[in-house]
Amino acid sequence: MYSPEKASTCCFTGHRVITGEAKITVFNRLCDTVRELYLKGITTFVSGGALGFDTLAAFAVLHLKREFSGMKLVLALPCRDQDSRWSRADRETYRKILDAADEVICLNESYCTGCMHQRNRLMVNLSSVCVAYCTKASGGTAYTVNLAKSEGLRVLNLAASPHNQK
Repeated sequence: MYSPEKASTCCFTGHRVITGEAKITVFNRLCDTVRELYLKGITTFVSGGALGFDTLAAFAVLHLKREFSGMKLVLALPCRDQDSRWSRADRETYRKILDAADEVICLNESYCTGCMHQRNRLMVNLSSVCVAYCTKASGGTAYTVNLAKSEGLRVLNLAASPHNQK
């Protein structure tokens, strides 16, 4: 299995539903944050490949790879069939990201209980920084943010004001 250098790796976690103009704002903040992290030595970025924030994060990294050739996108997938119930358009977008990724880690052949948490724990274990979009105190994103904090990762929540970030 791929094992990037923890000190130079960042993972992403965020909500699946980001609507309207918020998508543009979040994408722009992602690009700014990824660029800033890269310039500070973070070269590998790990996305869970899910809809919403994970997709925006992957596209931000792919967009910036044109500017920074040393940047890498790793997808950490909970299961090979995670897109089986997605719309055709979402599956096509997902396939583009899969094809463009530098590395794909797939933890399970098919969906099973706990596979999403397994993926989230892997991403945290690989990383020293976690970029999040977390607006709620419960759910998978909050779980991953809390796990990242408990493991000593620097957490940057793009949904929070800049002065509230660890």
